[in-house]
Amino acid sequence: MSILLVYATVEGQTGKVADAVQEQLRTMGCEFEVMNTAEKTAPVTFKGVDKVILAAPVHERRHPETFEVFLTAHRQELQKCETLLLSVSLSAAFSEGMEEAKEYVTELKMRTELEPTAEVLVAGAVRSRHYDYYATQVLRHVVLRDQDYNPAVDEHEFTDWEALAIEVAKFTGADEKVS
Repeated sequence: MSILLVYATVEGQTGKVADAVQEQLRTMGCEFEVMNTAEKTAPVTFKGVDKVILAAPVHERRHPETFEVFLTAHRQELQKCETLLLSVSLSAAFSEGMEEAKEYVTELKMRTELEPTAEVLVAGAVRSRHYDYYATQVLRHVVLRDQDYNPAVDEHEFTDWEALAIEVAKFTGADEKVS
């Protein structure tokens, strides 16, 4: 099986997610190619690709423009493959934010007209060193909804790595081989 992993990252957490997926694919013995949509000149081919894993973060209700442009430009090729969308956001870290995290994916699908085969909402991380005072306040009072957590002081990773690995295994069919 040949897999194409396409990702975008802003603060680095989705880059870590992509790295974890690559390591898992390598361990499972899958053939795969990786593309970061920020590398606009990187050639991409879908020849021989069976499945595509798409991973991108959400900032200010949107996935990165380069990611959305990639999905739109390659929609026809993507629709011929099985696709797994990993949407990384802080909203997905809390039960009360899950509806909002789902809305981000709905908006992405409306803008790109791509309907992934499977979707997973992945909890992101707080990277305090990237935020100014205003961004910290928005994060604290809007995104984190006054959770018992201070983004001005602490960096924190909410990603459930085990759950992510299970979803990737399900999508690739590796969970069937283990059972």
